[in-house]
Amino acid sequence: MPSIGPMELIVVLIIALVIIGPKKLPGAAKSLGTSMRGFKDSLSGGGSDTPELTAATVAADQNVSQPSAVKA
Repeated sequence: MPSIGPMELIVVLIIALVIIGPKKLPGAAKSLGTSMRGFKDSLSGGGSDTPELTAATVAADQNVSQPSAVKA
């Protein structure tokens, strides 16, 4: 598998500059970086979609799992 050298990176940057334009290139690079970070976080499982265990949620789970005595 061939590696990407500095000349290839320069060619890609020049093509991106011609296609996107000099004014929009920084915004496009920022958007690409943000999306790559989100993709990486979703692969590693480091997202905010996992619930956090706190003392309140643990206590609530214990109260639900242990039924209280019913008075007759």
